[in-house]
Amino acid sequence: MARQTFQEATVAAIAHEMRRDRNVFIMGEDIGAFGGPLHSCKGLWDEFGAQGRVIDTPISEGGFVGAGVGAALAGKRPIVDLMFLEFMGLVIHQFGLDGGAMHYYSDGKAKVPLVVRAKYGVGPFHGHAYDFHSWLLNVPGVKVVAPATPSDAKGLMAASIRDDNPVLFMEHMGLYHAGREEVPEGEYVIPLGKADVKRRGRDVTIVASALMTKRALAAADILAQDGIEAEVVDLRTLAPLDEETVLESVARTGRLVVACEAVKSGGSASEVAALVVEKGFAHLKAPIARVAPPNVPVPFHRELEKLYLPDAGRIAEAARAAAAA
Repeated sequence: MARQTFQEATVAAIAHEMRRDRNVFIMGEDIGAFGGPLHSCKGLWDEFGAQGRVIDTPISEGGFVGAGVGAALAGKRPIVDLMFLEFMGLVIHQFGLDGGAMHYYSDGKAKVPLVVRAKYGVGPFHGHAYDFHSWLLNVPGVKVVAPATPSDAKGLMAASIRDDNPVLFMEHMGLYHAGREEVPEGEYVIPLGKADVKRRGRDVTIVASALMTKRALAAADILAQDGIEAEVVDLRTLAPLDEETVLESVARTGRLVVACEAVKSGGSASEVAALVVEKGFAHLKAPIARVAPPNVPVPFHRELEKLYLPDAGRIAEAARAAAAA
């Protein structure tokens, strides 16, 4: 095991896959000698730059993501560093409508093994905080991944690179350099579409992803002081959704709180709630609670930012109310 940050574990997974498969390469803005935004590609230029497998691109997101789709169709396994999730609006046509549909349109003959990396989230870095994952949840053929821990980041990045479909790999800036954890060394792969129960409990299920998983676990510690045992389910993959794990947890606890960093309208929180209403309604003992920011832009001022983003206390309050119902 090695102690790594989220950023270090993600880069380690990319480097391992580039050594394992010469069809894997990476491109994007400022990823060469500069090392990428927030060191997202640190060290890759030194090892793979001379091989032409770390490509600095012009500021033309639609151009280089479109090139990634073409390279994937030609048998390569490109990784594109989009910098920030807010730029997804510039490439939805190439990444989602083109890349996501190719397998279906070709009757399974064409594959688009493309990973697009995007940083996002409220954290220590001002700006580019928006969580716009909902833009892609209704685009067929695209997978969406949002890890919460360094080890999950490594295992899910390896799986994303090996997947034959377009994958959006979301990297939360509030987790990026937020301390080191034990991460398996060498080859390590976590299957996409499989949630992880980060904490077992009997009274209420809290479903979350990325930073909200960390805050849900902190909320569970608060609730435990009141004798309420919360089960925390980390989705890890937002599309496809691990329906089985979510439904099994709600069947055990009978109560559901969904914590999400994206605004309440649309997004994974709404999908989880809809899933449980459609397939697990008979198990519910209390109304479903969604804990999410209001439908307003992310504020820049730190104090307003704290009011905007759900913290452990707000998640615990929603879970406490559900447990009491």
